[in-house]
Amino acid sequence: MTHYVGILGGADDVWGVRVPDLPGCHGGGANPEEAIADATSAVREWVETRLAKGVSFPKARTLADLLRADEIDSSAGESAVMIPVLIDSGRPVRANLSLDAGLLAAIDAEASRRGLTRSAFIASAAREKIEGHR
Repeated sequence: MTHYVGILGGADDVWGVRVPDLPGCHGGGANPEEAIADATSAVREWVETRLAKGVSFPKARTLADLLRADEIDSSAGESAVMIPVLIDSGRPVRANLSLDAGLLAAIDAEASRRGLTRSAFIASAAREKIEGHR
């Protein structure tokens, strides 16, 4: 899985994350967590749009590369955050999982409550965990 370095900056209730390797890609929120979550969604959409057009997306630079290029202004309070890129392949694959019976019952109940299949619920929960959403 690819990760891009995002640059987090802000104060009080205005926060933003810009992704230098993906021109025009950024996210924002009322706190750092919201800004990072929004940037994660923006990166996914940015990459999916490029892929749909048959255009490759830029290789992610390392944090060291961005520091050498003076992309992060730590004196202004900016910091680096890792933004995962999780792109669906569109090809479902069968997987055999072993779960505690009580956990599986809870998964099935919550999936049903949300109108989802067990697979869709587990996939959604895994995506949220990988992307760092709370």
